[in-house]
Amino acid sequence: MVYLVGAGPGDAGLLTLRGAELLKRADVVVYDALVNKDLLALPPKNAEIIYGGKRAKDHAIPQAELNKLLIEKARDGKTVVRLKGGDPYVFGRGGEEAEELFDAGIPFEVVPGVTSITAAANYAGIPITHRSHSSSFTVVTGHEDPNKEDWSVDWAWLAKEPGTKVILMGVDRIREIASELMAYGLRSETPVGMVRWGTRGRQSSIDGTLGTIADLVEKQQFGAPAVTVIGDVVKLRAKLNWFEKRPFFGKRIVVTRTREQASQLSHDLQELGAEVLEIPTIRIEAPENKSDLMDSLVGLGEFDWIVFTSPNGVSTFFEYFFKGFEDIRALGNLRIGAVGPATAAKLKELHLRVDAMPEEYVAAKVAKAIASFESLENLRILLMRAEVSNAELPKELETLGAIVDDVACYRTVPETADVNGSAERFLASGADWITFTSSSTVENFHKRFDLAKIKKQFPDVRLASIGPETTKTLRALGFEPDIEAREHNVSGLIKALKDEMGVKG
Repeated sequence: MVYLVGAGPGDAGLLTLRGAELLKRADVVVYDALVNKDLLALPPKNAEIIYGGKRAKDHAIPQAELNKLLIEKARDGKTVVRLKGGDPYVFGRGGEEAEELFDAGIPFEVVPGVTSITAAANYAGIPITHRSHSSSFTVVTGHEDPNKEDWSVDWAWLAKEPGTKVILMGVDRIREIASELMAYGLRSETPVGMVRWGTRGRQSSIDGTLGTIADLVEKQQFGAPAVTVIGDVVKLRAKLNWFEKRPFFGKRIVVTRTREQASQLSHDLQELGAEVLEIPTIRIEAPENKSDLMDSLVGLGEFDWIVFTSPNGVSTFFEYFFKGFEDIRALGNLRIGAVGPATAAKLKELHLRVDAMPEEYVAAKVAKAIASFESLENLRILLMRAEVSNAELPKELETLGAIVDDVACYRTVPETADVNGSAERFLASGADWITFTSSSTVENFHKRFDLAKIKKQFPDVRLASIGPETTKTLRALGFEPDIEAREHNVSGLIKALKDEMGVKG
């Protein structure tokens, strides 16, 4: 089966529910150049991902070969998703691909997508119809030379058509297009808006008139991919340009958390208008030696406390716990300690109450928080954390009289894959901020990119730390963070960025 799926105009949130459902069970995904690569995180990890993009004269796979590829993969019994920018049937070759599938006897389904025709204009504050300005719109391609004798667009008719005019793929020929429309009677004062990378964090837009727009494009080096809107509706941008007025708009921010953890921070930053580059520097894997973990699970009843120093510790411990026990009550009378609110929130998801949490969210302070709850003399404490961790906490606990079993329930390993192309974009043009949410993200980011080299290449890039432990690791490498969150969690990090950028609320 082949599914021709519209990926939408660029904002990953504009993918349809049906499109997301199909990607999550695809065996093969063949995607186009303008597809947001963040969507490539949706297919199963063992799915085959194939780039079939076409930009101008650069075709990764010629169309005839691409059609053949879809047919062959389907005949191999695979669920194939052909992921196309925008809508499969709007100014693309989805119709041709569907015909080829039909002729080959391959069953297919077409999933419509949000088109940039409306979406890019919307995100730039331009409604392409409005009762006071326009009751119709016409869409044409500007990809071909309007001076060609066999040019398919009737510019004379378009110039006289009273509604909004939307031109796709016409940036390189905007001077000729504007001249053609004015030659056929369209006023030079007619408002024109152009939107580049519409709906994405890196969106940019310009507006002028039919007589000035070509000079503006040249002056600002405004390039493809872009949508051009011509008509009085462009005047409404001053009132309706909601997307570009968001507080973090125009800021590029790197998120270094694991793919599983990145979603909340990325989502919050995107809601504020930032362009987010998810570059996970670590991934979570099972500890190399599980025997201590297994022994601790068998002997849970011997412990007085279990202490977690990260949400990862909570997730991985209970993953193993529920393989051996069917009921949360198997924890018995264990009291629970957590290093901070993020870890506590993960425990709360399991309806578990945290008995001790330090006011300052530093691992070494956990010992004092427990000691304020009860004396640690001869108490058995199970410390669940990463395979390689700071030795300060168990020492503090033992100094106060506790008997500590320091057990690894996971390990962090470097993540080098660049599934969404964010690392490539970062190395090409840098970022405004790099956010670090743990010591391991700092260490592994440095190993992968060399922070000194990055700071030299992009001197304006700034560093944001989630808390003292992370800051300590940055300083050990010779870097001072530009900001450190007062509350050592995602919300605190967001607030620190807001404060630094002068954003209220």
